[in-house]
Amino acid sequence: MFVIVGIGIVLGGILLGYTLEGGKVAALMQFKEFIIIGGAGFGSVLIGYGMKGAISMCTAPLTLLKGNPYTKHNYLELLQGMYELFLLGRKGGLIALEKHVEDPTESEVLQKYPFFCHHHHAMSLFADTMKLVVMGGVSVFDLAEMMDMDIEAQREESLKLSHILATLADSMPGFGIVAAVLGVVITMAAIGGPPEMIGEKVGAALVGTFLGVLLAYGVFAPQAKAVETIAHAQMQYMGCIKNAIVAFARGDAPLICVEFARRNIEPEVRPGFTEVENACRNRARADTQPTSHEQAEAA
Repeated sequence: MFVIVGIGIVLGGILLGYTLEGGKVAALMQFKEFIIIGGAGFGSVLIGYGMKGAISMCTAPLTLLKGNPYTKHNYLELLQGMYELFLLGRKGGLIALEKHVEDPTESEVLQKYPFFCHHHHAMSLFADTMKLVVMGGVSVFDLAEMMDMDIEAQREESLKLSHILATLADSMPGFGIVAAVLGVVITMAAIGGPPEMIGEKVGAALVGTFLGVLLAYGVFAPQAKAVETIAHAQMQYMGCIKNAIVAFARGDAPLICVEFARRNIEPEVRPGFTEVENACRNRARADTQPTSHEQAEAA
């Protein structure tokens, strides 16, 4: 939502100031300049990043419309999910965790935490590492090193779109100059024509430079920063998983494990210690209470 609002403010402020100075918006509607700059930008991304990169660039605004998914609620869900599994492993032994980490999509525990369960990268990191913990024979230091390598690989993948948008932003002013130079060439070819026609062509050429700079600093560079922010939040989410698993493999109590994970969350969205403790204990208490059906059978 803020992507649309932000771009709207940028364009609105520019156009408002332009019209207040007496400018005509119709003079900026040079669609041929859009074709030159847009085509050159798309082609440069296609050369550098392939079709997948070009498609991700086109769908970036739709991705950003969803906003940053790493909210306080989803972090609390992650901590509760890990606490419940760690508590299960503490009470029933590591063998009790095997069916939950072998196929997380079929785990009745993980299914209660939809964001965590359906986060492909996070669940892959958690389940694959917990399999090693259940198997045994891997030291805590080796587990931490393997997770660091996994997180770094995911970080590079998450930042790829940000790099594409940043590269595009850097190239836009240059493509704007190309469009302007082509406009000047066309103007020089018509130099003997009426003054109003020459002025129109010069104005169209300058619109190319204007569009290049505007798209660079008003559209693509902010989008690159927004994507980078979400990627950074994703790495914090992964760091929570890593810290919790390392603590669990070390033999710490489940609540201490999730506390190690909680400390990795940035303060703006970090749930408090008491909030996490109450949420985890209430969840565990609710899971141990018999259902009304079980109570009826017992009676």
